[in-house]
Amino acid sequence: MGHCCSKGVTVDNHDGVFPADHQQRTPSSAVETRPTAGNGAARTPAHSFTASPWQSPYPAGVEPSPARTPGKKSKWPFPPPSPAKPIMSSFMKRQAGTPPANPIPEEGGESGESQLDKSFGYPKNFTAKYELGKEVGRGHFGHTCWAKGKKGELKNQQVAVKIISKAKMTTAISIEDVRREVKILKALSGHTNLIKFYDAFEDAHNVYIVMELCEGGELLERILSRGGRYTEDDAKKIVVQMLSIAGFCHLQGVVHRDMKPENFLFTKRDENAPLKVIDFGLSDFIRPDQRLNDIVGSAYYVAPEVLHRSYSIEADIWSIGIITYILLCGSRPFWARTESGIFRSVLRADPNFDDLPWPVISVEAKDFVKRLLNKDHRKRMTAAQALTHPWLRDLNSVVPLDTMIYKLVKSYIRATPLKRAALKALSKALTEDELIYLRAQFKLLQPKDGCVSLDNFKMALMENATDAMRESRVADILILVRSFFLFLFSLLIAIFSSELAHEFNLGATSNSLFKDWIRLSDGKLSFLGYTKFLHGVTIRSSSTRNRQ
Repeated sequence: MGHCCSKGVTVDNHDGVFPADHQQRTPSSAVETRPTAGNGAARTPAHSFTASPWQSPYPAGVEPSPARTPGKKSKWPFPPPSPAKPIMSSFMKRQAGTPPANPIPEEGGESGESQLDKSFGYPKNFTAKYELGKEVGRGHFGHTCWAKGKKGELKNQQVAVKIISKAKMTTAISIEDVRREVKILKALSGHTNLIKFYDAFEDAHNVYIVMELCEGGELLERILSRGGRYTEDDAKKIVVQMLSIAGFCHLQGVVHRDMKPENFLFTKRDENAPLKVIDFGLSDFIRPDQRLNDIVGSAYYVAPEVLHRSYSIEADIWSIGIITYILLCGSRPFWARTESGIFRSVLRADPNFDDLPWPVISVEAKDFVKRLLNKDHRKRMTAAQALTHPWLRDLNSVVPLDTMIYKLVKSYIRATPLKRAALKALSKALTEDELIYLRAQFKLLQPKDGCVSLDNFKMALMENATDAMRESRVADILILVRSFFLFLFSLLIAIFSSELAHEFNLGATSNSLFKDWIRLSDGKLSFLGYTKFLHGVTIRSSSTRNRQ
């Protein structure tokens, strides 16, 4: 893949861009431990720049592109312990199912690969519906061609067709990866910034995924055409679109896991053309409380928790933070000559905000990037929170429903009385920026007469539901929200008892306070109560804010 730098860039025949003062080529930034296919014009090789040595049987008239020359890597005489070891170990385990050059038939007379079921159940009339044209992109396990519809709704319409060779599906995992990619594309198709999925086909040799054709080129190409960096105003327009699609995917319980400039395409060459995310070959479904442990993605954009083998949707936000850093200054925040060095930098180093052009970049922009690149994933902003950050607020972007609200509710349910009491000490940390985010989320719950009920939480989630959300079981969190409301009602009764009032140091004025939080007539939670139960706002902090 390409590499972005702040100054002194040169372009070689490998499509690589790197600092002119470094004579040796930088290593491949693609680190995949899952055998997946490339998408669109994205290039996502596994551990090298070369195309796969396997030759797919292409349809008539389609010739394969020449493979790229592998990049030369620096070799250390005595390399230090490498953070890449677990990655390579995982990769080797996944390749363990690959048959040897001359497989020994088993007793049944069939090799291990021949026993794999490579039938996906997709239609087999691809050549009857589409006419293939030139190749427009190539990945390690597949390539993408231009095509035109012959009949049906897409007659005479240009599309992109991703062709994945069944010969490369040498393990059950690789087959499931392709099946999952199609399932995710089909479920999520329709978002403004997500590549549109049309259909999937198969024959004896290949799987064909028919998608929207984006003719505007990669985000990486746009960055390079601008000399390596964007202005703040132009960068905002790009970042908002990336966050929008991330927020949508995360709400559905889908983590992309390979967000990088090569995987964002513009629909047209026009400067203001919409941005589309592609390549869901590494994506996966994830439940609200699930942590993934397989290390996938691209080295320069991989989050620290991915290297620690315990991560969730926050890893995508880190990748967007890396891209934002590049957009604003033209260089990568974490760089080294080897993959091991890159991983070590991601784990231990901090981004440089001192050198040019950072001194002339706004304080809001720097704060925004720092909040995205927080190594503690628990303190990293979500996509919805990032869209309400002061740096992006002037764009009046649409803020998606955030599952973080549901998680905060669940966290409060599980909290001990001591922990709830301790929240009072943190109440003053609730800033105006956080209130803006909470108001946006409260509005998405569609309150009636300024109050929300259990039905509001349920309807807000169901109105945004897709097949992907059902697959990832995001809606299971509603069970805990129901428990929250039952607990809330019992707490309301108990709070007026003298013992609990004494424990929370509440006087006689607590009666009127809690009447503001919850209406006794129907037990519905108001915005005031919603905010205070999530953040532990006290009487004292509330009165102090009102006086100011």
